[in-house]
Amino acid sequence: MNPLPGTRCRRRVYLMRHAEVSYFDAAGHPIDPRYVTLTERGCEQARSAGALLHDVPFDGAVSSGMPRTLHTANLVLDGRPLAIREDPRLKEIRAGRLAAVPSDRRDEIITRAYERAPEPGASFIGGEPWGDFQQRVLGVWRELMQTDTWANLLVVAHDAVNRVILSHVTGASLHGLKAFEQEPACINIIDVDVDEGAIERAFIRAANLTAYNLAAHANHDTVMERISAQFKAG
Repeated sequence: MNPLPGTRCRRRVYLMRHAEVSYFDAAGHPIDPRYVTLTERGCEQARSAGALLHDVPFDGAVSSGMPRTLHTANLVLDGRPLAIREDPRLKEIRAGRLAAVPSDRRDEIITRAYERAPEPGASFIGGEPWGDFQQRVLGVWRELMQTDTWANLLVVAHDAVNRVILSHVTGASLHGLKAFEQEPACINIIDVDVDEGAIERAFIRAANLTAYNLAAHANHDTVMERISAQFKAG
């Protein structure tokens, strides 16, 4: 890959969201998100992504360390002799208690959670402040860009984590979060030109690419709309 004149190198990040999990039990009660694992469908989604990325010469892999991202990364890499580094700063944003959300405002608060991110002092459904979350995620991003040990990097993280990175690349900060849907096991491809650890230019080659449904056929609900519907079902 040819770098921008005056920069040192061009590198590529394959930024993925973990594959499908279930955040609710059969009765519709929330499950602790720290321990949820991939569904059977999620395993197939991750394998489809791995098949699409089969010829990519990955020389680095990072995940949040949560079971759902580690499992996804392992299925994508499919036995390649590549250690997956865990960075807990890439863990998903922490929500408050869903049960504390007023039932008459549940749809509004949950489905529009990303739209409120730019508001002063905003938090994610009463949990982690968006400003703090953005700071920890972009701290990892900048460190990765300053590391010269990779040319093609796999990063498996989470919905809001990926939105923060993609929005940062576009220069939209927290205002852009609502525009970047992140389906299970989706792939985002970002090229970056680097000079002395500083990102001189970054651009998106692909966003929210799902190998198991490339045309997003029959997929019209947002991620947060589906979560809200599942919670109401209980």
